[in-house]
Amino acid sequence: MREAPPTRMRSPLGRAIGLGSAKEGVEHWVIQRVTAVALVPLALWFVAAVIQLTGADFDAMQDWVGQPLPAIGLILLLIATFYHAALGLQVVIEDYVHGELARLGLVMLARLACTALAVAGIVAVLTLALGAAD
Repeated sequence: MREAPPTRMRSPLGRAIGLGSAKEGVEHWVIQRVTAVALVPLALWFVAAVIQLTGADFDAMQDWVGQPLPAIGLILLLIATFYHAALGLQVVIEDYVHGELARLGLVMLARLACTALAVAGIVAVLTLALGAAD
């Protein structure tokens, strides 16, 4: 049986072959940047809306959420926030959790938690918006 040559004698290309595609992380990185850029105007809009609605009662808030643009904006904010959070948590888990099984379990748990929170937020927005129509 032939032994593999020592790694110090292999070229950089030789050491990289078989380690996976260099393009695997690019899509993740791009999506994380896109969600970050989307969050800037959405967060600024949300902060301005909260300031504008300061002191408003529940009915005024429900009427505001019942309008199409605020409801869509809130849903987009929830989706972008929790998707960005899931991607960020995945990066942290992959960097700092060393056991393969623990890493997989934590990434799955983070994704499920972010998805559940996003769905709960969207249901809350739709409940408020549809309640305003009554």
